[in-house]
Amino acid sequence: MSLQARFELDYPGFSLDVDLELPGQGVTALFGPSGCGKTTLLRCMAGLSRASAGRLVVNGETWQDANAFRPVHLRPLGYVFQEANLFAHLSIRRNLEYGLSRLAQAARRVQFERAVELLGIAHLLERRPAGLSGGERQRVAIARTLLTSPRLLLMDEPLAALDAARKGEFLPYLERLHAELDIPVVYVTHAPDEVARLADHIVVMKAGRALASGPLTETLARLDLPIRLGEDAGVVLGAVVAERDTHWHLARVAFDGGSLWVRDGGQPIGAPVRVRILARDVGIALAPVQGISIQNCLPASVDALGEDGHAALCLARLHVGRSPLLARVTRRAAHALALAPGQPVWVLIKAVALIG
Repeated sequence: MSLQARFELDYPGFSLDVDLELPGQGVTALFGPSGCGKTTLLRCMAGLSRASAGRLVVNGETWQDANAFRPVHLRPLGYVFQEANLFAHLSIRRNLEYGLSRLAQAARRVQFERAVELLGIAHLLERRPAGLSGGERQRVAIARTLLTSPRLLLMDEPLAALDAARKGEFLPYLERLHAELDIPVVYVTHAPDEVARLADHIVVMKAGRALASGPLTETLARLDLPIRLGEDAGVVLGAVVAERDTHWHLARVAFDGGSLWVRDGGQPIGAPVRVRILARDVGIALAPVQGISIQNCLPASVDALGEDGHAALCLARLHVGRSPLLARVTRRAAHALALAPGQPVWVLIKAVALIG
């Protein structure tokens, strides 16, 4: 299963030229600064912008190539914009039924009750859009889109209009969609926290080109990318809750290569979670260290050294088992430790963000 997207498009002062093969399931994040071409690429995939040279194949079904162009209204996709664009004169229930009415009964893959439950909007059904918060309106918009039973879901910065508090309330609903629906999602964002929490695959874009495309953890651990998730380089690892220390309100999460103690987020034993480890929170030692406050100390090996944003600093890519980490250290420290590829070391991880 895969998405094949090849587009060339020229505007005055801007051109798009991408050739991508993306996973046909999970969430692919298009990440990069404003004006880099993320939304233009999304519009090409939707058929809203027609590229001079374009090809789009969605899980084996050709929507566009040199010989055919399926118009947007014939592409079985859902498109979620920054604004909810609900019908103000209709109740939430009627807004949702509008999305459902576009399909024959036999073609409905997502049922009304399922969409309402996934987005947590049962208590809103008899209200009008004007009485809803921005986050509530956006949840309704996503539910309405799901009720069209799309085979591809395109989301263009759906949280951009929300403040930090509303965004924090909204993200768990997107995580549920990610976990429970088998619909590939292409998600445009410039927000590192959204990438870290939602993405399985990332396309890093700049000036209409894809600088990198690959699985999230591997791509974030690359040392050659000029764009990282904000100023804070780091990785996101998939893990499982393995143990809980109720006395100290901590949980031990296990990943491929070891385990880490983190703040207890309340997830049950065995639950899959993500952890984000920033390079600034990783130290390197030549031997196990005792008698310090840092509780996470794991054996690792140096994989490579690379440039950082300041001449005094460098980034070290390490592996703990098969899991990559990044550590930000001074060049003087790297010289004193004689860091080199293949060298066995110990990593001291000061802080780990459990992100769901």
